[in-house]
Amino acid sequence: MRLTILGGGGFRVPLVYGALLRDHAAGRVTHLTLHDLDPARLAAVARVLADQAAGVADAPEVRTTTDLDDALRGADFVFSAIRVGGLAGRAADERVALAEGVLGQETVGAGGIAYGLRTVPVAVDIARRVARLAPDAWVINFTNPAGLVTEAMAAHLGRRVVGICDSPVGLGRRVARVLGADPGSARLDYVGLNHLGWLRGLYVGEQDVLPRLFDDERLLTSFEEGRLFGAEWLRSIRSVPNEYLHYYYFNRETVAAYQQAGQTRGAFLHDQQARFYDEMTHPSTPALAAWDRTRAEREATYMAENREAAGAGEREADDLESGGYENVALALMRAIARDESATLILNVPNGNAPDGHAPGGNAPGGNAAHDDDAVAAGRTLAVLDEAAVIEVPCRVDANGPRPLPVSQLTGHEAALVAAVKAVERSVLEAAESGSARAAVRAFALHPLVDSVNVAGRLLDGYRNVHPGLGYLTKS
Repeated sequence: MRLTILGGGGFRVPLVYGALLRDHAAGRVTHLTLHDLDPARLAAVARVLADQAAGVADAPEVRTTTDLDDALRGADFVFSAIRVGGLAGRAADERVALAEGVLGQETVGAGGIAYGLRTVPVAVDIARRVARLAPDAWVINFTNPAGLVTEAMAAHLGRRVVGICDSPVGLGRRVARVLGADPGSARLDYVGLNHLGWLRGLYVGEQDVLPRLFDDERLLTSFEEGRLFGAEWLRSIRSVPNEYLHYYYFNRETVAAYQQAGQTRGAFLHDQQARFYDEMTHPSTPALAAWDRTRAEREATYMAENREAAGAGEREADDLESGGYENVALALMRAIARDESATLILNVPNGNAPDGHAPGGNAPGGNAAHDDDAVAAGRTLAVLDEAAVIEVPCRVDANGPRPLPVSQLTGHEAALVAAVKAVERSVLEAAESGSARAAVRAFALHPLVDSVNVAGRLLDGYRNVHPGLGYLTKS
């Protein structure tokens, strides 16, 4: 089986290769093609992979290329992990937003919109090329903003593009462990958009054990999200939010922490990775050791500003363990290629009709009538249309992913999801038409941007630092 990774010079590629090396079953990936626009980064990552493969007799063969069409031909799976504008672009996204007093995080708020505006046109071009050069390939998208980019690509690839994220996996694993459940067998009622979802139930057999969490102060404050959001807030909303919702629920404190930080996250990663890739220009550098050291520092500082704003302290060892997106990607490929049924939380179109029955009968916190209406209409979530890409548990086999029923969003959760999906649609409109007006609308409609005037200045600021946004000229 042949896998192509777009963004093959990216720092996290060795995580994927490590997962491939642990797979020795029939039908595994045997050939890996890394594509990147930067030959030096490709060479550095190839060295790390060579160290990883030492002593592994059936290690997948690795080749590198800067030719996109060459990389796509013959691929069975295409893993998209590109970063348009690089980490310098991410750092610029953060600076422009913070100068206006709003969040600049790469997937949430103004920074996520800017990232989407420059990424969607590139992702659409990739989707068209895949459709032409590798029409039978499945595309696994990790390019951020993952839900938005997956929806853009789905317009050209249909169900053959699936978005993945490791945040829901980690959340479910941590909560299951705290409640004494087996993370591998517990069923998650998790629902929302990428980086905007909530764990609303955790089932052991037919019993939802999540309510026990809210009645026990010790349990509530014993894991990352409990410390991040605080026990009182989790009791108030009776669900466990994805960590990225900290930007919404505690926006003022987070923006202040980012403004006071000596360096934004994007700038930190830019400098850190620049040092790594510079090290790798020296032939004597032990490649895998240098990568491991850099990765440990990266993970330990993840969402540091949010934890500072919440007084959550340092991340614990359990929160740093492996089990992230590389394992989701491998499980997804296995399920499709080998017809091995798996249940995974994925980004898929809302119009994929749910498979089976709601967890525990009528899902907790939902509305049975809305559940029935949504299913009858072929939608997983009643609050969104069929084309909207959502993030929910799916059953996956050779036919691809099929969403499992989840509880329907209501109240503030439904309102947030609908508002952010409207922002994403404005980004897609702007990217397709070149409309500056649609781009300003995207900024202005976002819940974390508090003024139409600020939205206009944000677009001006981003066009000044990103030449690639020069296409946004039409009214």
